[in-house]
Amino acid sequence: MLHLSRLTSLALTIALVIGAPLAFAAQPAPAVAPAGTAATTKAPLPLEELRTFAEVMDRIKAAYVEPVDDKTLLENAIKGMLSNLDPHSAYLGPEDFAELQESTSGEFGGLGIEVGAEDGFIKVVSPIDDTPASKAGIQAGDFIVKINGAPTRGQTMTEAVDKMRGKIGQKITLTLVRDGGPPFDVTLARAIIQVKSVKSQLLESGYGYIRITQFQVKTGEEVSQALAKLRKENGKKLNGIILDLRNNPGGVLQSAVEVVDHFIKKGLIVYTKGRIANSELRFSATGKDESEAVPMVVLINGGSASASEIVAGALQDQKRAVLMGTTSFGKGSVQTVLPLNNDRALKITTALYFTPNGRSIQAQGIVPDIEVRKAKITNEQDSEYFKEADLQGHLGNGNGGADKPTSSSGKPKAMPQDDDYQLAQALSLLKGLSITSGR
Repeated sequence: MLHLSRLTSLALTIALVIGAPLAFAAQPAPAVAPAGTAATTKAPLPLEELRTFAEVMDRIKAAYVEPVDDKTLLENAIKGMLSNLDPHSAYLGPEDFAELQESTSGEFGGLGIEVGAEDGFIKVVSPIDDTPASKAGIQAGDFIVKINGAPTRGQTMTEAVDKMRGKIGQKITLTLVRDGGPPFDVTLARAIIQVKSVKSQLLESGYGYIRITQFQVKTGEEVSQALAKLRKENGKKLNGIILDLRNNPGGVLQSAVEVVDHFIKKGLIVYTKGRIANSELRFSATGKDESEAVPMVVLINGGSASASEIVAGALQDQKRAVLMGTTSFGKGSVQTVLPLNNDRALKITTALYFTPNGRSIQAQGIVPDIEVRKAKITNEQDSEYFKEADLQGHLGNGNGGADKPTSSSGKPKAMPQDDDYQLAQALSLLKGLSITSGR
């Protein structure tokens, strides 16, 4: 099962009861390594190291302050073996494995928060839209320094995640530090979270907006439906599209490929390289571009990771869209789930992915074509000036058309771009692209 989430499985399943927010590829062919496909000849067992391992086990069992059984020691040894490979490889016990298998449904219980570890603290990478975390105002970059009053400093990711799990409706208090400021508490209740991965609307007549919150199994299909909906609402061909991938932590590889396929007619989308045979994959467009080649702007930021970066990198390399925002997260590796016996599994990094031009964004990220940092918009009250059409007995327009006196209508309907500086800049750029392309 190919998976492109940016964090460890435990980080992704934070405070979850039913499943993780990022989906495994349940539909595409599993990328499970068959026996004997290793790239190198099987090496002899490291007997000296195994003797040391056995001696350490014996010493712990004999001298540790409390009795420890063999099963616990061996499970902990396996976890340590995986966790020290890279931040995304992990040993999944039965509960963690079940959560990740169920994640493709797009429904889970928890806080709706993506986290990672940094300098011994738990760091928020991105809150998921329309969840308790986002509604409580938790932001990407916040550090969780306490969970229900207990410091997180020095805790492992597993320990922190276990403490944040709980029953639906149960409240939890997180102590956060933002931008080096003083700590503050946020209390929120765990909930069943139904995440729709795609949202869309017309920002203005002719200009469509599509936001992808994460890449689930059905995301490609949802983007297709969103494009059709926008065309129907507009009544004619769109003038341009904004694709918003900000704070999208990734997900299913195949879904990222399908999304790009909706916007280009031909060419390479992404390819992967690894040691096992079935980790060498190439994905190309099928020619079913549903966007009608209208001008396009893609928004990214530091919370855009993995599958999001595949989409952004492909559209940038194929010169299909202008990328705007800030540099993305920089996770360019692919994880494969290898089932074990007893309902356990390994999630192990098996490949790196590359954009059409051969770029690996691992630990570097996708750099936008136009950097636009997050900023606050302050709207000043517009003064309504007295106009010619307000004057009694004014002359009509000789070319025809209705007079345009001072508007007496109320405030216009609030739109997403009204208080989103990056989105407002993307819309302005899109209008310019539409004008220069003659649409």
